Parts: sequence; structure tokens; C-alpha cells
Amino acid sequence: MTISCFIRYEIDPFQREAFKEYAENWGRIIPRCGGHLLGYFLPYEGTNNIAWGLIAFDSLAAYEAYRARLKTDAEGRKNFAFSQEKRFILKEERNFVEVVDGTFGIPAVKG
Repeated sequence: MTISCFIRYEIDPFQREAFKEYAENWGRIIPRCGGHLLGYFLPYEGTNNIAWGLIAFDSLAAYEAYRARLKTDAEGRKNFAFSQEKRFILKEERNFVEVVDGTFGIPAVKG
């Protein structure tokens, strides 16, 4: 995986469960459309209106192919419509990042 799309969501904190359902739906859709889903994250403690999604791709071209497949995916379109109908996403920001070698997937030292 060369690049990751880091999505920052500003959500309605009173619709946390709706966002959770939305994120769980992407757990089926994203891999089917060609993205490597690293995870969706809801606020746990502290700020209650910021959530994140992280999806990896081999290249920007792979991301563009994924986006094209996503637009034709019936469940993906339904999930987008769900978010628009319920209006639990107030703002969405996307950034593309790369992993710094030697810093990703390192297990904790036990002891």
C-alpha cells in the first residue's frame, strides 16, 4: 500500500449510531470496490463530533479506479443516500498520506 486516504468527518454527536451504521456498511463496500479498509474510528473520549476513516491504495490511479467502481456500486450509492437523508455528516475532509517506513504495523513490546 503506497498511499492512504485519511477522511476526517465532523459528525452530529447526537447521531453517533447512524454514523456507526454508515461506517459498518463501508466495511463491506470498500473492499469489494478495491480499497484496503484500515478502519473507521468514532470518538470515544474527548471531542465528541470528530470521526475518521482510513483507506489504503497502491496508487492514485488505483484510488481513481476505486472511485469509479464505487459510483456504480448499488450498496455504495445507497449508503451515500443514507448519509444525505439523515444528515449526520456535517463536514468531510480528505487528505492523502503516505506511511513513513519503519513506523506502521509495529507491535507493542510486551513486558
